[in-house]
Amino acid sequence: MKKQVYNPYLPLNVYIPDGEPHVFGDRVYVYGSHDQEGGHDFCVLDYEVWSAPVDDLTNWSCPGVAYRAKQDPDWNEKRGYAMYAPDCVRGNDGRYYLYYALAGGGLFTGNLHAAVSDRPDGPFAYHGCVRKPDGTPLTTFITFDPAVINDGGVIRLYYGWSLAVPAERVPTGGVPMDRLKPVMMQLFEKSAEEIDGTPEGIMGANTVELMDDMLTVKRRPVRIAPGQFDADGTSFQGHAFFEGSSIRKIGDTYYFIYSSEHQHELCYATSKSPDRDFVFCGVLVSNGDIGLNGRAPQDRLMMTGNSHGSIENIGGQWYVFYHRQTHLNTFSRQGCAEKITLLPDGSIPQAEMTSCGLNGGPLIAEGVYPASICCCLTNGHMPHTDQQDCQEPIPHITHAGQEHFLAGIADGTCIGYKSFAFDGDTTLTLTLRGPANGRLHILLNDMEQEAVHIAADSAWHSVSLRLNARGVYALYLKYEGEAYFDMREFSFFAHHAPS
Repeated sequence: MKKQVYNPYLPLNVYIPDGEPHVFGDRVYVYGSHDQEGGHDFCVLDYEVWSAPVDDLTNWSCPGVAYRAKQDPDWNEKRGYAMYAPDCVRGNDGRYYLYYALAGGGLFTGNLHAAVSDRPDGPFAYHGCVRKPDGTPLTTFITFDPAVINDGGVIRLYYGWSLAVPAERVPTGGVPMDRLKPVMMQLFEKSAEEIDGTPEGIMGANTVELMDDMLTVKRRPVRIAPGQFDADGTSFQGHAFFEGSSIRKIGDTYYFIYSSEHQHELCYATSKSPDRDFVFCGVLVSNGDIGLNGRAPQDRLMMTGNSHGSIENIGGQWYVFYHRQTHLNTFSRQGCAEKITLLPDGSIPQAEMTSCGLNGGPLIAEGVYPASICCCLTNGHMPHTDQQDCQEPIPHITHAGQEHFLAGIADGTCIGYKSFAFDGDTTLTLTLRGPANGRLHILLNDMEQEAVHIAADSAWHSVSLRLNARGVYALYLKYEGEAYFDMREFSFFAHHAPS
């Protein structure tokens, strides 16, 4: 069987969220944060840069640590600094510049910094702090989640952050600034005078041009997209900027990609100018498929949480890179990717979450697959999680030692994989364990095939059934019964007729 790639596209024990994909030469490189498997805080590991040949997206590799937090002179172990979502650009001198926000201790107050390397995957060396023309650090607005582009020799930096409050908790008439100001002063370590002296407000997305040293800004940054509390009456209302700035130029149009106030979705806005007149255009992807075909938030197909990523053209095909949540929280995030379509009018329809991602087509219904490549894992009322562990008993993606599996699969759980190419008579085998006692219904698209009985067994064991299908189908497993079970993997064995 030919080699394939699925979501998540990196090894299951690698957690690189906030993915910024860039093609440099004949390889695509992904720059992201680095979460710990089963961790309890964001971005606690040093940066790694994973890459693959543009003509073989099944072959991802990493040469090792690309940049360590301790290389930054502002790193402070007592404060607990972490390196958040980075981005990389090839400078006019041919070197590669990695931009990042160094922050920690629950605060968003670190300055923007840059590191440099002769190679796109490092190792990188500390280059300096992004600064004003007078040499002082750039602190205008909220210096977080930098993005960068080499726009025909002009280096443009994008950054920003905004509070995001669920709509149902925003009172009629909005939230008064006197209630927001103390929160902003604490989170961002800004004085009341600085907040009051910023006419645009400190929350939102911003851009500024850099000088040839790749550190000094040429002038004061300008606002390009509003945060939630300034979006009323604009095209961004309902999908205001939260975090995760990213920028691409396609033809003569700038695409600003960002995480919205809803957090689970990546949105995009466009403009003919790099620093003004951006207009909200739509949602690129949601890590719960919310909004796709009218899906409501309460019908999300997986536990949702923050998302951050961007788009890239790889070998003539556009993709959106994003991340999903695992381990009942939002601190162990895995990178995923989906095909997107750039329509003639420049618009991009929302992508559907799949299991095949970068594969170029459906997965082959043959061989062994990890259970955790599911793109649907729901009990019908999955939560949105923030900076805390989910306390509800829900099905989830997790690990123990070297094993990765789905856990907590209880009555009413639906597990989905999109999609597989079937070629006739096939045996499907599932590897399970747990105290469950019930029936697991197997569907291809919405057509039920058969149900298998599941009996309690604390050891990993297999159950099998025969399927007969030709064509491309989504595979769904729906459990009906008592207690719960875990699932580690599944496999297909095709019964080909003798030639």
